[in-house]
Amino acid sequence: MTEKYEAVIIGGGVNGLGTAYHLGKKGFTDVLVLDKSYLGYGASGRNGGGIRQQWTSEDNIKLARESRKMFERLDDELEEDLEFYQGGYLVLSFHEEEAAEFKENVKLQNKLGVDSKFLSPEEAKEIVPELDISDVVAATFNQSDGTIYPFKVIHGYADRVREIGIDIKEHTEVTDIVTQGDEIKKVKTSEGNIKTDTVINAAGGWSSKVAEMAGAEIPNVPVRHEIMVTEPYKRFLDPMVISFEHGIYFSQSEHGNIVGGIGNPDEEPGLNQKGSLWFLKNFSDTLLDFIPRFSGVHMIRQWAGFYDTTPDAQPILGSVPEIERFYQVNGFSGHGFMVSPMVDKVTAELILGEQPSMDIERLRVERFEDMDLEEEGGVVG
Repeated sequence: MTEKYEAVIIGGGVNGLGTAYHLGKKGFTDVLVLDKSYLGYGASGRNGGGIRQQWTSEDNIKLARESRKMFERLDDELEEDLEFYQGGYLVLSFHEEEAAEFKENVKLQNKLGVDSKFLSPEEAKEIVPELDISDVVAATFNQSDGTIYPFKVIHGYADRVREIGIDIKEHTEVTDIVTQGDEIKKVKTSEGNIKTDTVINAAGGWSSKVAEMAGAEIPNVPVRHEIMVTEPYKRFLDPMVISFEHGIYFSQSEHGNIVGGIGNPDEEPGLNQKGSLWFLKNFSDTLLDFIPRFSGVHMIRQWAGFYDTTPDAQPILGSVPEIERFYQVNGFSGHGFMVSPMVDKVTAELILGEQPSMDIERLRVERFEDMDLEEEGGVVG
């Protein structure tokens, strides 16, 4: 780690490393990626690896659509088997009002080039024969959605970033961002000070703390979400199955393990990464309601991470009005991994002063000055 860099990225997750990768591809390599712990310590290493395009807001649909296309090429680009499997996403509805919303969601997704379909309960059961559809009213499905192995993506990016000549420093905590007027002067860390005029805040659940260091304000709040993995099971489940009403999602890896989580509606905001008995009981009970066949399967590990949430459940991208060249890549509210390829590409373009590949004006932090926000309704948990 040298004493000066053209840009410092705070956060060694998929968006921090992905942004570094896209900067490096364009020849901008005087960059340092910092993480307070190990790469993927935050949400990037604690999520279920879902890749979904079935969203309710136009911006999220576009980001997810373009990211899915990029994920399809990422194995070759990173020279790594990322275990990207397009078994689809099956989204279940359990009451008529929600089903009517699903119909409208599908219309918008189709209009924007996502080939999702509205299904009857019987059609959903054709996709997952073991599914109990006694309470299911409708479903949606998109075959090109899928799952990926997060740690392979993270370390694939890290390997390429290092090859390009970009520095990565783990176990180095940012303690302050020094500004003068509206300009960044240096980043203080537990390992010394770094002169720079450009900082990218990709710190996930810690993003609001990082923003505060620079004198900026973002409305992000970290909320714990828990997840688990079972012992391997003979493979029978192709899609990721989710329910917004129950806050649950689960899929089966190519190795046979069931990976899934469920949200606690009473969870208090905070940086809590401990597991709970509430999760074990509620996830198990809900999963068995969906697929009784899972009775007797052994859960082998549980863990927790954060949703870095915003008031409208959509990300904050781009610079902030208070500080020049202080870029935000955060606030994904549980879906940062699945939109990361396009987000990271656009962020690199903004940093380099290029025309972004996608218009992200509606995702800038200034939108929170407007009381009429478009809330994303497709968040699980």
